[in-house]
Amino acid sequence: MSTVSKVVKKRKISRPLGFCIVGLLPILALYTYLRFIPIFSTFYLSFHNWDMVSLKKPFIGFDNYIKLFHSDLFITALKNTTIIAFSVLLISVPLSLIVANALVNKVKYRPFFESIYFLPAIMPMVPVTIAWKGILDTNTGYLNYFISIFGIEPLGWMTTPALAVTSVAMITIWKILGYNMLIFIVGLTGIPKEYYEAASIDGATGFKSFRHITIPLLKPITLLISITTLITGYNVYSTVYVLASDTQGSPGYIVRVLVYDMFENGFRFFKMGFASAEAVVLFAIVSLLVVIQFALARDKGDLKNRKKVKA
Repeated sequence: MSTVSKVVKKRKISRPLGFCIVGLLPILALYTYLRFIPIFSTFYLSFHNWDMVSLKKPFIGFDNYIKLFHSDLFITALKNTTIIAFSVLLISVPLSLIVANALVNKVKYRPFFESIYFLPAIMPMVPVTIAWKGILDTNTGYLNYFISIFGIEPLGWMTTPALAVTSVAMITIWKILGYNMLIFIVGLTGIPKEYYEAASIDGATGFKSFRHITIPLLKPITLLISITTLITGYNVYSTVYVLASDTQGSPGYIVRVLVYDMFENGFRFFKMGFASAEAVVLFAIVSLLVVIQFALARDKGDLKNRKKVKA
């Protein structure tokens, strides 16, 4: 190939690439301003003491982090948030997969059921939580009325700490189930039917084909849904604020979660450095869990093949 043809070929490749880069620059600049700069600012503030009023921000090193792990409220918030996040993850992901698989397998009126399940995902969180307050009310709630049929006494779903955590997890699962279901449906419809036909010839039908064909082929989508679900669970806030707003003291009196604790320390007590340290810890926890999920999702066979290729 001549030098001229090589240059022409390079130009043909570089022109679309340069056009894409130029077209994405405004978006990348806006994303950097709205995302990356606040993240770096949060890391910076976590090592300083700032009350949001004074122009001075004295450097205090790791004092905010030391105080953080000696704070009973932070430990309680971390515990409650972790329980909610993992409850949502371990219940909503398998349940949404079961619902998606049932809808894909020639269920009558499938669009109707998809709409019903997906409707909570597009509804605003505040009015949804207000509706759930009516369901979970100790005296007049429908849930206590339902369990009273079986002889169970009314429970304080919004006033007992353990039940309040359960209520927040239950609402979050109900809210996110339809979204996860829809993504699973996309993945299920993308699996070639030939795989199931070949498996049926070998006698693998029903649960066997679901276990050996559906679940392995859905691994990338399951990983995506698991990550987004875990992040949603750790970022729960508005549900707690609205659900517990009628309890004694602040809305975090019964169910204290990390995001509410950050909000209260930053914008109520003006301890922005302390709140930033909480945000950094939350960021580190979620990042670590995401890395662990990626590690668990790796195929051991692929890793062995890569080692053989390198050898």
